[in-house]
Amino acid sequence: MLRFKRSLLSLIFVIAGSNILLAQKDSGFTLESPNSEIHLEVKIGEEITWSVTNNSQQVISPSRIAMTLEQGEELGSRPEVRDSEKEEINTTIDAINYKKDVIEDNYNQLTLKFKKNFGLIFRAYDTGVAYRFTTSRNRDLTIVSEEVNFNFPEDHMVYIPYANDPANDVYQISFENRYEHIPLSEIVKDTVAFAPVLVELPNGMKAAITEADLESYPGMFLKSGDKDFALKGEFAGYPLEEEQGGHNGLQSFVTKRADYIAKTSGSRSFPWRILIISNEDKELLNNDMVYKLASAPRIENTSWIEPGKVAWDWWNDWNISGVDFPAGINTETYKYYTDFAVEHGIENILLDEGWAPRGEILNTIPAIDLDEIIDYAGSKGVGVWLWSGYLPLAQNMDEALATYSEMGVKGLKVDFMNRDDQKMVNFYYELSRKAAEHKLMLDFHGSYKPTGLQRTYPNVVNFEGVRGLENVKWSNTDFPLYDTRVPYIRMLAGPMDYTPGAMKNANNANFRAINSAPMSQGTRVHQLALYVLYEAPFNMLADNPTNYMDEPESTEFIAAVPTTFDETVALDGKVGEYAAIARRKEDTWYVGAITNWNSRDLEIDLSFLPEGNYEAVIFKDGINANREATDYKREVIDVKSGEQLNVHLANGGGWAARIYPAQ
Repeated sequence: MLRFKRSLLSLIFVIAGSNILLAQKDSGFTLESPNSEIHLEVKIGEEITWSVTNNSQQVISPSRIAMTLEQGEELGSRPEVRDSEKEEINTTIDAINYKKDVIEDNYNQLTLKFKKNFGLIFRAYDTGVAYRFTTSRNRDLTIVSEEVNFNFPEDHMVYIPYANDPANDVYQISFENRYEHIPLSEIVKDTVAFAPVLVELPNGMKAAITEADLESYPGMFLKSGDKDFALKGEFAGYPLEEEQGGHNGLQSFVTKRADYIAKTSGSRSFPWRILIISNEDKELLNNDMVYKLASAPRIENTSWIEPGKVAWDWWNDWNISGVDFPAGINTETYKYYTDFAVEHGIENILLDEGWAPRGEILNTIPAIDLDEIIDYAGSKGVGVWLWSGYLPLAQNMDEALATYSEMGVKGLKVDFMNRDDQKMVNFYYELSRKAAEHKLMLDFHGSYKPTGLQRTYPNVVNFEGVRGLENVKWSNTDFPLYDTRVPYIRMLAGPMDYTPGAMKNANNANFRAINSAPMSQGTRVHQLALYVLYEAPFNMLADNPTNYMDEPESTEFIAAVPTTFDETVALDGKVGEYAAIARRKEDTWYVGAITNWNSRDLEIDLSFLPEGNYEAVIFKDGINANREATDYKREVIDVKSGEQLNVHLANGGGWAARIYPAQ
């Protein structure tokens, strides 16, 4: 039985077809959000345009919508409306493995049907707007291009991550980069960026651009638009020729692309184009639009899907100590990881790259006895996950899924896709469907941003597409700055395989990028808080068991934080400066706050707590954390609903708490 339910009464206003058939030029339609603050206007003339205001402030100026098919047919050129319909929808979604268990799904919808058998659907939520094309044709379609425009009225500042492709194909990237904070007018011409991007508007307002329900279609990049202060969509051409290459030959590089972006069914709905709007920055920390706009679950029985944490090997370079066997990619090491997981309540271990011969997936290296590892872990209630590069898995998908499912593997971490053209998007859906048939979970690393696939196939429990902690092994990126930007931008799209958990922590002056003995930038408590702040149904403990066992208080806190929640409350925050979130699992609350390299004092409002007496286990930056980033203080205090806690965050610091009813 599907956990998704849609029991609703829709109030439908149908405008008589005779009144709108062959609509005259310059006709228009309006749609407003349920709270009447956001207004969307659609103009039908020689072309179709859309515009948006929020609280009477212009967000999007009239922007053209069109789609070009083969032989030059353009949907949106001299359009003729055949029918229209408005609906008011107020229902709920039962979320699966999410940051809340129930989502209020309240929006107004406008459906326009045009001659030539195509349509547009517009939705207005209290948190933004979205639109999508539909077609109803008997034959398959070739989509040459789609025109997606976001014209802004002024030269606003934008947070934008360039693709920065080092090779020949700009569309083949890892989807992880810093955010440039620049005026729209200074976006480098003829350079693409990947969504989400975030635009600063007057009066503290923000507008974020992304997409949802991306299926059998390429992902949307963004570039400087044709008008001043504009962004427009850009799409990768369909791959015609590919060659093996990249890291250990695990990738497939496109060497020739078609002059079209997709070949697809003639009767379908296309991806949603989303504009998320916030009046305060903190609203971006708890937004559900991508999940709401995704297709409903296609898995009836989800009881076998068990998100959780994983003891991870690769980031720490297998550097355990105090043992009587050589640490590394071998059976003894993974049995040791299993024992660590059991002792600390960690649900899974992961065999990352190296357990299989280079470029293979159906064999193991001599030092790995996979049956023994799976049997040992299984006897102790610990799940085993396997890492795989994209190409070996794509070439051996059916055999690999059947083999490892039968052996008792719990899930696969799939890496180095590094594309989102239509062919690669199809791979995501095919793998998700087939993995579900074998009761295997998936973590997409080396991936494009989530677009709601985790709702459609709940066995997909995480995505990378983020400049995660692995980058500290080789980069001097300003991570506390990035850490305080990404929850307002990338996390709008969905969960992030950021892989936190460093026990070696450094301030700005002391940090060094070291591959085999890595450290984090910022304080210990900054790392602890990320387990609360960042959405990740499948979340890794990046450091090695030895370091965690040397830090039992920190490890106990990390292990106790769930990876999915029943409720989320955005407490406070400002993009690029700080963020604070509270999340509830059953009757226990978890709170996380982080700052950039600037120390600051925050007031944590405990009004989210129900009435009653509570006990709080608190981790805060130590008095010397600015000098020695591992310095922290743990304390246990009594708290009540409505209290205000004054907390201090050191440079690159954090604050974390577990709050539960007092006994």
